[in-house]
This record gives sequence, structure tokens and C-alpha cells, in this order.
Amino acid sequence: MYLRHLQVTDFRSWELADLALTPGATVLVGQNGRGKTNLLEAIGYVATLSSHRVSSDLPLVRHGAERALVRVAVVNDDRELTVELEITPGKANRARINRGSVGKPRDILGILRTVLFSPEDLALVRGDPGERRRFLDELLVLRAPRYAGVRADYEKVLKQRNALLKTAGKRKGTGREDPYALSTLEVWDGHLAASGAQLLAARLNLVADLAPYTAAAYAGVAPDSRPTKISYRSSLGEALPKDYGVPNGERADIQKLTDLLIQAMADSRKVELERGVSMVGPHRDELELVLGEAPAKGYASHGESWSFALALRLGSYELLRGEAGEPVLLLDDVFAELDRRRRSRLAEVAASAEQVLVTAAVEEDVPAELAGSRFSVADGEVNRV
Repeated sequence: MYLRHLQVTDFRSWELADLALTPGATVLVGQNGRGKTNLLEAIGYVATLSSHRVSSDLPLVRHGAERALVRVAVVNDDRELTVELEITPGKANRARINRGSVGKPRDILGILRTVLFSPEDLALVRGDPGERRRFLDELLVLRAPRYAGVRADYEKVLKQRNALLKTAGKRKGTGREDPYALSTLEVWDGHLAASGAQLLAARLNLVADLAPYTAAAYAGVAPDSRPTKISYRSSLGEALPKDYGVPNGERADIQKLTDLLIQAMADSRKVELERGVSMVGPHRDELELVLGEAPAKGYASHGESWSFALALRLGSYELLRGEAGEPVLLLDDVFAELDRRRRSRLAEVAASAEQVLVTAAVEEDVPAELAGSRFSVADGEVNRV
């Protein structure tokens, strides 16, 4: 898989940018603040329908413009598809495939697959659990696009159930509970458990599959460091079978997980009504990162944190390329942050990719192994060198 063409209009700082791309390495060189990252962000947005830098679409539209457009031509197994995304803050985004409209933007997922490594990835190790849950869910969607719908369904049901819990719980100053809301809570328990079990099973299986790739990648970039391990910690606690989510373990059973979630909600009913929030489900789970015998968060050095973040991305890349063809590798201004050993290992993997796009502030930051196409980014223009 590779990108043959990228065009953005009114995306971030770009009024217009148009790039013809080829397989192999492509390097975008320019001073910081010139828009290099914005181009990689646009590519990643087509692949995941989300930005690795912001949580809303508003900053993606150039100041003063009403909407942004991103167009890509993707070649996969000698078949080319053109994808266009129209991003309009406050309104539903629109998507087209080969100039034909699609029902929902998420219908384009799977056409382009990317793995992006950027300075923001330190949050995978040092940030809160939401960063790691998002990492898992975005990788799930790259692996199987249908999980975008599963994730959206779960978040919708969770929001509705939380609203119901607030209504059903004791109202301030009355001490009374809403009997009608209580009577319908079990129905929403079932809805949340059904979508939650699908998401939970997929995450557990993903972590089991990703773990050996991540461990191998970390050993490659930091051979003198302590060994690493990733595992999934569920809000189900001890009720979750211990061989789920571990390498060579049992594949997660959706019906069993549905039953466990329903039971856990019943057991948590009193606390949930008091707090007005759902206490059980994938939204409360955590991807645990362990370095040696200690949690990476809080115990890993700066270099070890970088190595772990890199290992998660390289592990993701190896997992995806082994299942359904190589994704496009995006490396956003990361070589300047790495020491010689880590830089060399990343360059080795990148040089073997079908296509890799790299951004750098200066030429010297780019390893010699990635000698390919060069673009200069400056003064609102991007030009082939």
C-alpha cells in the first residue's frame, strides 16, 4: 500500500498543498512551524478519522475558512482509490470514494492504513489511561474497520446510561429514586454489555497479538534495558479469565464477557446510583506497560519512555504488515529526539517499508538509509528538491 497523491485545501496552515508521491522514502524538510506535521496529520486523519494532536475538528480548518478538504490517491495491490474528506466544524463531515458519496465518513476506513510515530507518543507511556485506550481502539480500527462502529455504539450507549443513572439516583434534597428510570436501567445494562463485550473482546485479543511484537521491538531499540511487557487490566477484575489478553492465551468469548459485564453492573448498582456514572466497562480499563517489574509510567527514564513508545508503534506496524499488507509509515520529527541506537533501529525498519514519509527540521536529522524523495517546506509552499 502506498500514497500516490496528497492534496489539502484550507487544512491547518495550508491554503493549498499538492504532492505527487512514490513508494519508498519521502522526506519533508523545513523549519519548525512551516506545516510539515500538518501534512502528515492530514494523511493520518484519512486513515483514522482523528488527529494525533487535537480532539476536535475545529483546529484542523485554516483560520478564516469554512471547511477543509483532504484528498488522497491510495494504491493497494495495483488498484487505485481516491478518497476525499470534507471537514466542517459543527457539522457532519462528508466523504467520497472515487468522487462518489458514501453513507458515513467511517465507510472510508480501511482504504488507507497508517502507523504514525510522533513526539506526542510519549503520552502513551506518561499520560493517563485514556491515551492508551485510544491507542488500542485506533489500532483496532486499522486492523478491522468495523470496530469504528462498535466503538461509536458503545460511547453512545454509555452516554445515555450515565444520563439515566443520574436520573435514577437519589435526587439532592429528596432522598428519593426515580422508579421509572430504575425500571429501564436493566435494559440499558444489556445494551452496554452487548457493545462493551465486543469492544472488550477485540481489545483483549489485540493485546495478546501485539504483546510479542512490542517486546521484540523494545529489545531491538534498547537491548541493554530491562524487558518489557504489556497487558490488559479490565474493570471486571478477578472475574475476567486470566488467559484472556495474553500471548498464546484463549481468545476472548463475547457471550461470556457479556454475562460478566451484566453481573458486574448489578454488583455495582448502589455505587453507580450514588455517583451517577457507569463504573464497569471498557471505558474504565487500562493498557498496562511494565518495564522490568515496575510500571513504566513513573519509573521509566526519558530514554526508556521513548523506547517504549517507539516499541508500541513498531509493534503495531509489524502486526499490521503481517496481516493485510504494509501500512504507510509516518515519522513526524522523531529522529532528532532519538539517540544513535534508537535512530538506527527505526531507520532500519523504515527503510524496509513499502512507503515511509518523514519530517525533519534539517537534513542532518534524517538517517542516510532513508535517501529518497525530498521536499522543501517553507513560506506556505512545498516543493520537490
